[in-house]
Order: sequence, then C-alpha cells, then structure tokens
Amino acid sequence: MGHSNIKKIFCESTLQTAEDLLGCILVKETKDGAAAGRIVETEAYTGPEDRAAHSYGGRRTKRTEIMFHAPGHVYTFEMHTHCLVNVVTAPEGRPEAVLIRALEPVDGIDLMRTRRNRQKDIELTNGPGKLTKALGITMEDYGRHFSEKPLYIIPGQNPAEISSGPRIGIENTGEARDYPYRFWETGNRFVSK
Repeated sequence: MGHSNIKKIFCESTLQTAEDLLGCILVKETKDGAAAGRIVETEAYTGPEDRAAHSYGGRRTKRTEIMFHAPGHVYTFEMHTHCLVNVVTAPEGRPEAVLIRALEPVDGIDLMRTRRNRQKDIELTNGPGKLTKALGITMEDYGRHFSEKPLYIIPGQNPAEISSGPRIGIENTGEARDYPYRFWETGNRFVSK
C-alpha cells in the first residue's frame, strides 16, 4: 500500500500498521526548529492478549488511557530515563499500539546532533529512546494525534524489502517474547542494534 492516506494507515490491523509505517516520515516541530526521520523499525503490541503490551489483561491506567482511544493518537511513556513514542492502533476501546524503534535522519540533522551530543548520523536515531531525544519528543506529546502538528507522520518512500522477528527487551513476557512483531527495513543501517 502507498502512503497516500496517512490516516488510513492508522486504521489497519496493528501488525499491518507496524509494516505500513515503515518508510513514513516522523516529524517534530519545536521552537528550536523541525527535525524528521524516516521510520525504519517498528514493534507491534496487540493489546489484552499480548503479555508484552502495557494493556495486557485489559489494564487501564493513567499511563495506558490513550491506548483505548481512536487510532492515530500519540502514546508516549517513560522507561528508565527515556521517553518512547508509540502510534495508537486498532478501533477505539481496543488498546493496541506500535512502538517506533528507529529512524533514518532526514531533516534537522544538526539539531539532532546537538540534542544527542553526537556527531555520527548513525548514532542519532537508531533506538527508541535515541530518536525521541533527537527529535525533541517528550511526555508533553502524549495524547496528541499524528495527523496534526507539532508531532506528525507524513508519506515517505516505501521500503524495498521488510524483515520481521522477535521484539527486543521484553524478556519476562512468556511466549509473547518470541512473537515476530518487530518489523524493519531490510538492510537499513539505522535499524537498532
């Protein structure tokens, strides 16, 4: 599918959305300027039955509340010292989301270098905590919608090939840790290690 209609992407199944987001451009506008990256890695979290999902068992907390809203909303959460960003998917009331894991820097690269205190482009956005810092995505973005500024997703270039495999960093989740719910652009050097 082409990325002609971004809002339509949010309404696909969560696994389909995780694939369709690859190649799209994630943009964040701040007072310091805009920064953007092409999405090259995602992870799907499929709600109440998925032991790795924050909404496992239908858990509805202040943190997960936005996951129960309409698709396309921004779900940010803090893990350790990092802010991570997710796209809410699935129909309202069904708490599913896709984690954006890695970007290929496209715009505002000097700004990203300053924010990350790194010079090498390869180190700017090749992980979920790195990319939020590089783009200036914070907990203040929680609850926004990816179709509206200042944090939004626009069409980009579809990947030539997509790979999938187990998600990363979810060891204590039983069989869920082996689900092939991580997707990435095959051979892209900005995919997380």
